[in-house]
Amino acid sequence: MRRFVPALLAFFGAAFVAAAIAIPLYLVPQLKVVPLDLDITSDAETVSPEGAAGDRFPAVIFDRCSVSEDRARTLEAHLTQQRRSVIVEPSDSRQATVQSAQTVRIDRIRDADGQETEPSFAAAGETRTCSDGLLTATIDRVSVNRKTSVPNGAVSSLQLEAVPEGGNVNDVSVPIDNRTGFQYKFGFDVQKRDYAYYDLNTRQDCAAKFQGEETIDGVKTYHFACDVPETDLSNLPNAQGEAALGTMLTMPAKWWGITGRGIRPDDPITMHRYASATRHVWVEPVTGTIVDGREDQHQYFKSPDQSDATPEPVREFRMDALKGTFQWTDETVANQSDKAKHYLNLLKVGGFWTPLILGIVGAILLILAALLFFRGRRDDTAMAEGPGTDVPPADTAAPAGYRSAFEPRTTSLTKEDVPPAAPSANPWERPTEQIPRVEDQPPADDSATRTFRKPPTE
Repeated sequence: MRRFVPALLAFFGAAFVAAAIAIPLYLVPQLKVVPLDLDITSDAETVSPEGAAGDRFPAVIFDRCSVSEDRARTLEAHLTQQRRSVIVEPSDSRQATVQSAQTVRIDRIRDADGQETEPSFAAAGETRTCSDGLLTATIDRVSVNRKTSVPNGAVSSLQLEAVPEGGNVNDVSVPIDNRTGFQYKFGFDVQKRDYAYYDLNTRQDCAAKFQGEETIDGVKTYHFACDVPETDLSNLPNAQGEAALGTMLTMPAKWWGITGRGIRPDDPITMHRYASATRHVWVEPVTGTIVDGREDQHQYFKSPDQSDATPEPVREFRMDALKGTFQWTDETVANQSDKAKHYLNLLKVGGFWTPLILGIVGAILLILAALLFFRGRRDDTAMAEGPGTDVPPADTAAPAGYRSAFEPRTTSLTKEDVPPAAPSANPWERPTEQIPRVEDQPPADDSATRTFRKPPTE
């Protein structure tokens, strides 16, 4: 038992120390992957460009119903962008496929006469009109490497229409090639440098440049900004390989409101829809979680022909189709901050606290095992050397009352203290008596001795 306990303590101590070393090397890398239970819901509302609150109509949109009227018209509006991103198949230990459904809804509008309206929304399956409150709706699917969060090309498509009954999602989706930028989550251990960021509206990567550090809801973040260059949206085909609806529009000059020398009111003029944007993201650098976001979007109609052959009024014409700054809501920022803190705590527990505790416990167990082992060796040595080991030296006077643990106990007995001899336990052994010596015996009494003599014969 004296050897078993130290061995058991040494075994568990070594196991704990080994675990303390292995966990940061093995467990933490397993935690630093895109989680397969990823579920991000983000809402963004249009705000004034300066970020001032209280503006009820901070955005401008094109009035789709004006296509059937005499003149193009725009409306002031308040918009909400809703996005939910979840993990779908195919996903495994190496890749995660993110499906992100995004809508832009019209909350309220105000026309040139100051009349305010809250649009209604058609139910699923019903025909939508030009006054419907749903402005855009898309579903994005992309597979990313779970360790780097970079798209791996396995799945990359954009669904622009609802899937008809009995139809295939691929028939209403557009494949997206050469997609390399982050979008819904950055990679782990983000640095203060440029990163590729993907802009879904223009279907291209842009350079997200580091702007500085900011603390949001107690979370340290890196601020990145990405300038999306002007892009002709009519060059981005739909599932049928054609320009998407609303990206090319041919109407008379008077409808556009274009006048000038050499331009007749009924001249057909074709305008394309262009888009540019500046995207801001605030990223927690350890986990790559996007904590906050803002999009300054600007879409507008202009002539694709900017040559001198095109009349100047046409070349200079611009009409807003969508202009607004979408800022994440406070609730969304709070939820993302909580997620970032949760992921950070997991990494701290796995990468710092658990190894630290295991290392300390393991070291204590090894020290106890060593102490018990050497103590056992000392006791074995003492027993092997005999009882004289602890007897004081002869030339050293022992303290009063000192008695070695190995010194035999002695007691002086007097004659009266000697108990009578006990009967022998051996039945065949006769008791013995001490016979006195002859000289010590008293004179024999011979009165009992008779001499018998033979009478004389007569």
